[in-house]
Amino acid sequence: MSLFAELTRRKVFKVGGAYLVVAWLAVQAASIGFPAFDAPPWALRIFILVALLGFPIALVFAWAFEITPNGVRPESGARSTRAILLIAAVLTLLAFVWYFKGQPSYRAETPPRNTSANTTKPSSTDAAVVAVPISNKSIAVLPFENLSEEKANAYFATGMQDEILTRLAGIHDLKVISRTSTEQYASHPPNLKIVAEQLGVATLLEGSVQRADGKVRINLQLIDARNDSHLWAQNYDRDLKDVFAVQSDVAEKVAEALKAQLLPEESARIANVPTQNPEAYDLFLRAEYLNNQIDAATAKDPADSVRKAADLYASAIVADPDFALAYARLSYLQAEAYFTGKDPSPQAINAAQDAATHALALQPNLPQAHLAMGYVHYWGHLDYAAALAEFAIARAGLPDANVIAAMAYVHRRQGKLLQAVSEFEQAAALDPRNTKLPGDVGSTLMELRRYAEAVAACDRALALAPDSIDAQVYRATALRMRGDLEGTSRSLASIPANYDPQGSASLARFDLALVMRQPDAALAAIAKAPTWLLDNKSNVLIPAMLLRGQALARKGETGPARAAFLAAQKVLQGSPREQPGIQSNLADVYAGLGQTDAALAAARRAADLLPLSRDMVGGVFYLTRLAKIEAQVGETESALNHIEQLLAIPAGREVSTASLRTDPAWDPLRKDARFQKLLEEHANDDKAAHP
Repeated sequence: MSLFAELTRRKVFKVGGAYLVVAWLAVQAASIGFPAFDAPPWALRIFILVALLGFPIALVFAWAFEITPNGVRPESGARSTRAILLIAAVLTLLAFVWYFKGQPSYRAETPPRNTSANTTKPSSTDAAVVAVPISNKSIAVLPFENLSEEKANAYFATGMQDEILTRLAGIHDLKVISRTSTEQYASHPPNLKIVAEQLGVATLLEGSVQRADGKVRINLQLIDARNDSHLWAQNYDRDLKDVFAVQSDVAEKVAEALKAQLLPEESARIANVPTQNPEAYDLFLRAEYLNNQIDAATAKDPADSVRKAADLYASAIVADPDFALAYARLSYLQAEAYFTGKDPSPQAINAAQDAATHALALQPNLPQAHLAMGYVHYWGHLDYAAALAEFAIARAGLPDANVIAAMAYVHRRQGKLLQAVSEFEQAAALDPRNTKLPGDVGSTLMELRRYAEAVAACDRALALAPDSIDAQVYRATALRMRGDLEGTSRSLASIPANYDPQGSASLARFDLALVMRQPDAALAAIAKAPTWLLDNKSNVLIPAMLLRGQALARKGETGPARAAFLAAQKVLQGSPREQPGIQSNLADVYAGLGQTDAALAAARRAADLLPLSRDMVGGVFYLTRLAKIEAQVGETESALNHIEQLLAIPAGREVSTASLRTDPAWDPLRKDARFQKLLEEHANDDKAAHP
């Protein structure tokens, strides 16, 4: 008898078809029923695996057995029925071993799809984000869903998330992830386990907010992401004036659910009500929404957003003159605008100091007020000791990533680079999806001339956000200072040519083009750049016309170069003259115009305004620019003295032996015997930290 006929006689086809129909129906029912009963994801997989394994087993049984009036009996023609059953059992066992031990990649959860703007893009390095055991007392507050009919109320939902997160962050016994990392996710991501692993936490707080007619409904649930179990859930229906009671209650209930210890002072901070005025609080939340966009560099017009946010904070203060938190946040906004050049006027930093002083007078123990005053000292006055004292007080009451990073920035300015790296890493543990922090690690390692490690740190940032301009520019700078010009070019080529709001990528392309002796490429790099370009190594703004003049001078086009230098001079002379950045830019202008004495005076003034003893980061920048001016105008010995000084200190973002060999600014020194000797003596400096 043929095999087909024998299979038909033994009803193998009928049994197989019937099994597939029944198995398909069972899997469909399980896919609906398992989630309804909160079954873990692996339970459904096991069910499907068993169903699949059952198919060949059913076929084996159909071949080996027959149904008779006297019951199920072995087929008369079947050989070694026991052997067949043994083989089926072994196959089943091997399948389960394969599933549980041999296929970890199959058992891994599928990363969440990028179904919304705030869902993060998974990367190949996500599995390595968490390198330490995850504490049971760790939590991330996901963005709250805005269920209000008016979508303009998104600021209110975001404000509720921020306020609850801030209260939780003040509990010393909890690890709380910063908003910068959580805002990249959807309100209800499809795969909580992967999200928790990426953030390095055990639990996630999900929520939704609905606001209408003076009422607010807040739904919250605390989930253990490791097993998808609910630890706590609560619905709140309150008047708007009672939202602070909700925020305090949530913080206490979460702490209780996670068995976190609450100190008396922490309980007092959690219960603190920043204002009794609902109108003032609403204005404050609107201002916070804009301020967050400014910090995240997502504001379409940063300067306009600063003005609007400041007006909203001021209106909140008018509505409630005792609103200390509004004063503190206004102070931070104004100090940041002063430091980044959005509002470089002395009035801005003076207003920031006044606001921080008001906040502390109203509420001496407010962590945000001490943080704001610390930034006034740091950004406004470069008083690092005073800044660190304020940051330490803020950290005691609010140990979040922003405060730790603030201390790292100050320690870097003080030249305590290894301490700064350690603090940046601590901050990154609380803000693991923040691309800025790995970039800060990279830029700090660059100062130490540990270029390979700096590139690796930037690569970590780019794994999180491939379109990060800062990380790409830092990476390119590290490669250029190491002497890898081809790698620099490839790194800069990955940045979209039509998106460079701060001009830092254009400046990096300009610098590379000059190093490669390509003045036309330098001109092309800044052709569509903004009027002012940001040097993100030192936070200095450089006028595009100054760069144009330098490129034209390299081409030998004296007349157009002079016109560009004069245009840059006109722009600079309208700025505050006692800022080191302005003086340094003017020095380059005067050098381009052939005004040697004026160039030297301005460059020396810039270095005097921000010496190494006051600021290692800015001091290195201005000392390097002074040395370049000296080399250009013939002050050879002084230039060589400064180069020797720079090679002896952590100044790797500005000076390396590779940059000394390639940067055209040092061309006038090339044949000098002392210059050549310095290159020989420090030949291995750039290779000390990498193969």
